[in-house]
Amino acid sequence: MTAPRTLFWHRRDLRLADNTGLQAAAALGPAVTGVYVLDPAILNPPAELPPMAPARLWFLVESLVELQQRWRDAGSRLLVVAGDPVQRLPLLASLLEAAAVVWSRDVEPYARERDRQVARALQASGRKVLVDWDQLLVAPELLKTGGGDPYRVYGPFLRNWRGQVERSEPGTVDAPTGLIDLDAGSLEALQTAAGELGRLCAEGQRELEQLRSGHGFQGTDLCPCRPGEAAAAGQLAAFVDGPLLGYEPDRNFPGMPGTSFLSAALSVGTVSPRQAWCAAQEIKDVARSDEQRHAITVWEQELGWREFYQQALFHFPELADGPYREQWRRFPWDNNEDWFDFWKDGQTGMPIIDAAMRQLNQTGWMHNRCRMIVASFLVKDLICDWRWGERAFMELEVDGDLAANNGGWQWSASSGMDPKPLRIFNPATQSTKFDADGEYIRRWLPELRHVNTKDLLSGEIGALERRGYPEPLIDHKKQQARFKALYATIRS
Repeated sequence: MTAPRTLFWHRRDLRLADNTGLQAAAALGPAVTGVYVLDPAILNPPAELPPMAPARLWFLVESLVELQQRWRDAGSRLLVVAGDPVQRLPLLASLLEAAAVVWSRDVEPYARERDRQVARALQASGRKVLVDWDQLLVAPELLKTGGGDPYRVYGPFLRNWRGQVERSEPGTVDAPTGLIDLDAGSLEALQTAAGELGRLCAEGQRELEQLRSGHGFQGTDLCPCRPGEAAAAGQLAAFVDGPLLGYEPDRNFPGMPGTSFLSAALSVGTVSPRQAWCAAQEIKDVARSDEQRHAITVWEQELGWREFYQQALFHFPELADGPYREQWRRFPWDNNEDWFDFWKDGQTGMPIIDAAMRQLNQTGWMHNRCRMIVASFLVKDLICDWRWGERAFMELEVDGDLAANNGGWQWSASSGMDPKPLRIFNPATQSTKFDADGEYIRRWLPELRHVNTKDLLSGEIGALERRGYPEPLIDHKKQQARFKALYATIRS
């Protein structure tokens, strides 16, 4: 008798190791087949939503290609189909006579509604549906204040989150082995292009290959985030063996390799947050000083920030559409389109801003310190709606993630869950603090390599020294004063 087959639907967990959803699927029996759906709502969203960044598409597709090989190594296969998951998943489950379909939950509003529809369709046909959390260390439903409300402030959230993580003592599990591939009849149908199963999977595989050759991202060699489960594991190991022990303060200096470069891997799930946490615990056990242990703690707190924004979007899906603080809906933005274009292209005349934006344009990635600097500049110097910047980042980032991107922009704009409403960064001060030698600026603005460091950091570069580099768009002090005056009009 043929063993009942289970379908495991990959989404933001593109790995086999430490995949709690896949672990649950394999617990039903070894006859497990993976599936990934190339969803047009994500790959080609409607015009009102930001398009998929070419860098993110490259990272996704290359991770899927590797994942297919890992499924073959485990004894089964990953099928790729294209189309609306609400139709494609039930159809594939029917064609393969799958008894159960398993996947891991998501926090994003679109994904949650899509998953409800898929679950209803599968259950209507008598199939078992299993879903649980994988992309978070603590399920968002478990993180509530003493009054039973979701957290709106990071500090209290972090204390609860850390306590729950430490009490649960998370561990990781190996990738499954000895999975059983499709039976002979299904394999024959899969190879027959005239049949529905063969046609469905052939179309999906063909689209995957087309996306692989046509993603349009030119910075594949420059991007510090590397696609695939093997690369993520290697980057995590390299990080904990070196930079993690100096993460604080090195994480603040964009010219230093002081971060993990795992943001894209965490976003699509080529590495799990449990793997990241457990790796930090292992190195903490052998740390040689209080400074090293503190550095590890700071990185754990950064994992906490990631989960804070994820749980915020889960509990407050309206964040995806606008500011958390109601008064910010009334803010009188200037929204100068020319200034916005100069900002996006790295042509503002302020070196640290332009260096950061050129790094993003060329590599698909930007250092987190610089993300805060350029966001503050767009919102509080150029007085441009933060949602323009949020969209621009999603159009460019290899690690574009709705929850993290929205949370970061609302933090910078002072419109989000943040008790300090007027945090304003001075670009020149930030340059002096975190790029004192101008190394980062010179790397991304080679036309300014000849400028002395003091002028490079301040942006006060003489006309002859500019050699075509633009004059500053604005005066920071004047714009800061104007922003504060505009803010006063919405405070009440």
